[in-house]
Amino acid sequence: MLVDILTGRKIDRVPFASTFAAVRRRLSEREFDAVLEEIDERIHAAGDQIATAGWLPGADWRDTPFMAIYVKAARGDAGLAGRMFGLCVWFVIMRRAEPWGSGRYEKDGRDIGSRTYFRLRGRA
Repeated sequence: MLVDILTGRKIDRVPFASTFAAVRRRLSEREFDAVLEEIDERIHAAGDQIATAGWLPGADWRDTPFMAIYVKAARGDAGLAGRMFGLCVWFVIMRRAEPWGSGRYEKDGRDIGSRTYFRLRGRA
């Protein structure tokens, strides 16, 4: 579950919902589910504690479920594909059972450019 770290309230909506829905409709259910499963697996492989959306997919999406986002859903628009991927990460985190927070942060004084998600302790 995704939690607003300032209010402690559960977040149950994806931002840019109309864009998310429109682009999602361009994927089959199987393709969309494969994207979500791969994101969840990568979060798990990274330790299930922290995940930065822009770092999860890597630079080369070939031979991954993410390629369908770029080719089919975003129709070759790299900016839209990146945004859709980020929204899919939000969606995955939102559906997890354990509480997660989110924010935008810097590394070495530079904006990371995507959201970072982190497990919250002591909240249910």
